[in-house]
Parts: sequence; structure tokens; C-alpha cells
Amino acid sequence: MSEPLPIRPIEPDDYHLVASVIDAWWGGRSMRALIPPLFFEHFRPTSFAAGEPGTVRAFLLGFQSQSHPKVGYIHFAGVEPAFRGRGLGRILYERFFAAAAVLGCGQVQCITSPMNKGSIAFHKAMGFEILPGTGEVDGVPVSLDHSGEGQHRVVFRRML
Repeated sequence: MSEPLPIRPIEPDDYHLVASVIDAWWGGRSMRALIPPLFFEHFRPTSFAAGEPGTVRAFLLGFQSQSHPKVGYIHFAGVEPAFRGRGLGRILYERFFAAAAVLGCGQVQCITSPMNKGSIAFHKAMGFEILPGTGEVDGVPVSLDHSGEGQHRVVFRRML
């Protein structure tokens, strides 16, 4: 990346920017329902965007768990396809790790689909471990029906 993009807290106005492109960023898959506006409104101290105000080239939506305050949770992260491979995902994750640590979190958790091999590789490269699940898909431990019936997920944890 020739000029680093600014990393800033997510803003409520970023919702429309991200919602208008997220399905395209995922190759036409319907992802918009996974990023409701509440994340852009209520989790700003732990959610970040890469890009000048009015643009979002990458984003991360995360929060401190209300049920388990020592756990930070990354709900969703994405990078515009033209900006992938430039380290933006890593930068956003590291920013979240720092924010979660300030809040007293000792670990970060997140999930992905067992079919998303790129995401699995990214999380492993970021130091996450795959937690044991209740089943297996393609040799990968998964929590069966984690996100609804038939929606199995790989569950990750990284200690801070």
C-alpha cells in the first residue's frame, strides 16, 4: 500500500456506504442482513473503518461481550476486493485487539463459515485457534447449527 489509509472509529453514516457494497464484496452473496445499523451506532469504540470519512475500504464490527466481559467479539470484518492483500484486515484486527485489551478483555472470539477457507487461513495467521466443536465439516471442527439450522460455524479464539 503506497499511502496508508486512515483507520478511524466507525460512524453511523458508514452503514449506508458498507450496506450498499457488501453483497458485491462477497461475490453476490447476501450479506447485508448480517450488518444491521445498530453496530454502526452502538459499538463505535470497538468498531473501525479504513478510509477517509465518506469512504470505507475496509471495516470491522466488534464489541465487548456483555455476558462475558473478558471476551471481545469480532462480529464482522470486510475489505473491498481492490484493497485486499494490503494488510488492512490485519491492521483492523490489531486495532480491535488493542481496544479490547483496554476494556479488560483477555481474549477475542469470532466465527466464520467452514466453507470460507480464506477466512480460516486469515484467522490462523492472526494467531487464532479453532475451538473444538460439536461436529466437523471438511476436516474442520465446527459448532453445528451455531447460526441457525444448518448454519455450522468455525469458532475461533485468540488470547490477548
